[in-house]
Amino acid sequence: MNVLAPPRARLPIEVVHDLVCPWCFLGVRRLFRTLRRRPDLTFELSWRPFLLNPDMPRAGMARTDYVIRKFGGEDRARRLYASIAEIGRTEGVLFRFDRIRRTSSSVDAHRLVRLAAGYGRAAEMVEALFSAHFTDGHDIGELSVLLAVAGACGLDTGVARRFLLSDDDVDAVHADNLRAHRLGINGVPCFVVSGRHAIAGAQEPEVIERLLDVAAVEATGS
Repeated sequence: MNVLAPPRARLPIEVVHDLVCPWCFLGVRRLFRTLRRRPDLTFELSWRPFLLNPDMPRAGMARTDYVIRKFGGEDRARRLYASIAEIGRTEGVLFRFDRIRRTSSSVDAHRLVRLAAGYGRAAEMVEALFSAHFTDGHDIGELSVLLAVAGACGLDTGVARRFLLSDDDVDAVHADNLRAHRLGINGVPCFVVSGRHAIAGAQEPEVIERLLDVAAVEATGS
């Protein structure tokens, strides 16, 4: 071991997100790109639920109804989605909002991420759920969709089925959502580094990297 080598900072990062949030898909993709640029650091990712639509029925709602309630009409939503899709192309993210027929409750999807975390596959599960919803247009509140994603991520679908049909971790998802609001987080994505430094929004990698540098200096005392 080279005793002259500087200590390697180990940074815990809480990723506060919602799986039905397109900006979160972009933000997480940019976070991953940033982390790949920093082999000098090690990271521990924790995935924290945030519910953009806390009153959404567990069965979700028709996309047209949601768009009217959220944006006041399809024209405004169409312009916003076109802008997001354009940004997505620069990140290699294919948004196909036209395929989405139902806006999901994300509670069960967040529960599945928690289950996957126990097998070390949370990040993979998050990416797969984002893609299932925003690229393939699937309802990620539907059991069959969640089980297909679980299987694709290497989870035992029998275990996943029993878990999703139970009430396990439902309260935990709502508790994490409440915790985020109590911490003053009112928009996502939000990345909290070392429990002290936070940045909200789908920020460019350069902005995220500056935050990591500040946290790394604190962690190593250098």
